[in-house]
Amino acid sequence: MKFLKAISVVLMMFFIANISAQKKKEKFEKLQIEMFPKAKEGFKQVYIQLPVAKNESDLKVEFFVGADKLLDCNKHFLIGKVTAQDLQGWGYNYYEVESNGETGGTLMGCPDQKKTNKFVSLQPEIVRYNSKLPLVFYVPKDLEVRYRILRPDAAMKKAVQK
Repeated sequence: MKFLKAISVVLMMFFIANISAQKKKEKFEKLQIEMFPKAKEGFKQVYIQLPVAKNESDLKVEFFVGADKLLDCNKHFLIGKVTAQDLQGWGYNYYEVESNGETGGTLMGCPDQKKTNKFVSLQPEIVRYNSKLPLVFYVPKDLEVRYRILRPDAAMKKAVQK
């Protein structure tokens, strides 16, 4: 009898774990990017497909266009710009990146002259979250696009009056 109880407990735990894992799977809209132009010579087309989320109007997406580089202790940034373009006839945006990969930065003296591998990017941009549309980018072949999803703090905070 104890053996049957133990087996039923194990099966119940397995069942609950399986349901939890299924709930955590991200759901995606069907992706369509055929209407976007082909990448120009020396560029590549990359895209971000966002999962369906509750209250998408509360979310934002911050994206970074950059590359890993060996850098010293200074603060570095990639030189270039990101321009939003309108996909004529569709009402969608896509992003064109202009950069030759050069970096700028502060001019602090680095005592050890040690260089480390860091991701250096253009100025990050924040756009609205929309799982129905991909975020499409045209970037030079040696750059990449990274992103993170920004979520609001649960509690609103009040500003202090002086």
